[in-house]
Amino acid sequence: MGQIKLEQRVRYPPFEPGRFEPSELPIATQTTTVLRDVSPKKIVEAMETVTPSFCLGNEKSWLIEQRYIYQGEVFDDANIKRPTSFVELGKIPRIVKLHRQGWYLTPNPIHRAVRRFMSFSVMVLLLGLAYLSIEPLLDAMGIPGVGTGTVRIGLLDYPALTLIIVPLLLAPLLFRAGANFFDLVNQRAFLRSAPDDPVIILSETPMAGKPLSVQIEFPERRENWSNIEVMWRVGVLPPAREDVFQTLGRSHQSQPPPGLTTALPHHWEVGLDDGTGGGEESPMEHHEVKGGLFLRPMRVMEFGGRVPWSSAQLVLEAPQQPWPGTVSTPLIRIHWELLIRIERPKGGSLMFVKPIAVAHPTIPVHIESLPTNDGRTESDQL
Repeated sequence: MGQIKLEQRVRYPPFEPGRFEPSELPIATQTTTVLRDVSPKKIVEAMETVTPSFCLGNEKSWLIEQRYIYQGEVFDDANIKRPTSFVELGKIPRIVKLHRQGWYLTPNPIHRAVRRFMSFSVMVLLLGLAYLSIEPLLDAMGIPGVGTGTVRIGLLDYPALTLIIVPLLLAPLLFRAGANFFDLVNQRAFLRSAPDDPVIILSETPMAGKPLSVQIEFPERRENWSNIEVMWRVGVLPPAREDVFQTLGRSHQSQPPPGLTTALPHHWEVGLDDGTGGGEESPMEHHEVKGGLFLRPMRVMEFGGRVPWSSAQLVLEAPQQPWPGTVSTPLIRIHWELLIRIERPKGGSLMFVKPIAVAHPTIPVHIESLPTNDGRTESDQL
């Protein structure tokens, strides 16, 4: 007799994953017993009653894996023929309740433009400092300097290059502040007259790897609504920070493991996510809306089909890569959602998001490389 244990292994991409080397970060591993007193002759029959294993990513990159351990060894369930699919109807994570259901607005496009401009400004600053450092050498060689004269501002003299570099550094801050102001005005206007939620009817239980059939009706349609597009996507939400610490054998007061930042109490809540966003995930949000009015992109996600809205039955193609169904554990959160995007001439696009409980396929799935994003709201490509 032996035990069947469920092992979850996670190396989740931190905020701005492009700045990290995945293979150098630790893998958080959590093991729980799912079945007891299983004989070797009954192992196949027992495995037919549990969800298939899955592996998203690989050992040298980002990794989201769920597998089974029997008598101390990894059990390969690829040949298990499960009679039916499985839908995990566990408790909905708080991150979904707060951040991924209901109406959402689109951040001002200035945020994205300013972020790109900031990189240019910093590059100009570094080039200016490098030039000023070698200017005495150029002067000794008889090469005349450019912009090295002084400009008096008040009682102090500054290099002439200051008149070019300082405005380049201050302009992004001013534009970002202006964009946040317009975002707050837009949020207040929306809260004063929020539309009714659309009625969404699923013809059958969605299943990973198969198209989604859905019918959508709007109790009201505003005059300023133009094109309406319906889409769905799947992704992996951040694991709970406290569970990552626990699986890595660290206390909350100790130094965070590589890839995680120091907890910021004003931007992070217990059980919500891994806390690495540090307040940069979303532009300034209205304080009256718990969870905010801006939809945070999943750092690991893939879109399925998208079609123009009509009152008839809509069919959305499944994502190209094989994905598992919905998983809602503190360490692994596979999340599926339906999105309705409404274009408006003013105020940006309006979105409605509905979480979907998707059934697992009957066989294990594997994705070699996970598609990642930096996690910023303004970078979400819809």
